[in-house]
Amino acid sequence: MRASLVLSLAAILAAGCSTMERINPVNWFSSAPKVKPAELEAINPSAALAVLWQENVGSSGGYVLTPAVVGTSVYAAAQDGTLARYDNGSQVWRINAGQPISGGVGADANMVAVATAKGGVLAFDKSGKALWSARVTSEVLAAPQIAEGLVLVRSGDNRIFALDVADGKRKWVYQRSTPALSLRSNVGVTVAGKAALAGFPGGKLVAIALNNGAAIWEATVALPKGATELERVSDVTSAPVVAGNEVCAAAYQGRVACFDLSSGNHLWSRDMSSAAGIDVDERNVYIADDKGAVHALDRANGATLWKQDRLFMRQVSRPIALGSHVAVGDFQGVVHLLRRDNGTFAARLNTDSSGIAAESQRIERGFLIQTRNGGLYALKVN
Repeated sequence: MRASLVLSLAAILAAGCSTMERINPVNWFSSAPKVKPAELEAINPSAALAVLWQENVGSSGGYVLTPAVVGTSVYAAAQDGTLARYDNGSQVWRINAGQPISGGVGADANMVAVATAKGGVLAFDKSGKALWSARVTSEVLAAPQIAEGLVLVRSGDNRIFALDVADGKRKWVYQRSTPALSLRSNVGVTVAGKAALAGFPGGKLVAIALNNGAAIWEATVALPKGATELERVSDVTSAPVVAGNEVCAAAYQGRVACFDLSSGNHLWSRDMSSAAGIDVDERNVYIADDKGAVHALDRANGATLWKQDRLFMRQVSRPIALGSHVAVGDFQGVVHLLRRDNGTFAARLNTDSSGIAAESQRIERGFLIQTRNGGLYALKVN
């Protein structure tokens, strides 16, 4: 019998025995922070956030259900099995998948895929008609990705499955050994050309060939440090971001680092802990750290450009770069717009107060967020 601590980033949750135990940030936004968060101060807005349209798909419960955007269509899901399509803000169809959904939505021009806590993968065509179902080895917390004739599904045991889009049959599986203690997160994969990029426990980033599931290269985002297993947790818990010929990733209790996309060669890195993740534009890398601070780093060398620390412990979501601004959400469902040049607050918008954990998605005229209660808000910057 081996006892191992399991926590939600900073809070102790449980102990385990013969199986791998995992730290659990999936429910990070489901309750108030353990440490008192910063109160929001009044700002002098230099821009405005406007609502293009607003809908509600249903609660995500204890999961992080990220919507998918394909052209002017938005596909979103709720924990109770609801799956819906919205075109330009108008609901086109709404179905029930027949099973609770835990893994968010993946979509392309022809199909939509979601996943379940029991390892089910469910595929539908763009009109909502069921196509096929498949099963992987454990719960799926990440949204599937569809590319190159494959549905890529990451299971909770850190296996990546490639399923045929035509029938759901398994084409290949990528798997690797994991530490005894790791984060339970909703991290998926990022597709770049003919490769899938995935971060793993232990701070590793791997490029995987889509045609056969073989590793193309492996890089180290962060090295585990510390005397105990808990201190040595250093996992990549957010999706890598590709910009040009660079890929950047961040690790919890580790670093943010950028690599050459074709070779995996290290370009630069900075010590910084993040479970929420990063975004990149043509000049900067933006990262939300575990204390709620938002940082802008020089994309060329990782040097600090600015830091916005007035969102302390507000469980800040992954940043999204929007031209001359950067947006993040928090645990009270507030969207904060920061100026790209200096990080000062440019605008603020309240949603339904239920918290924003899902990654924001770019849309034609702005960006889309999904709240814990299922609110879909298409926003633009004025």
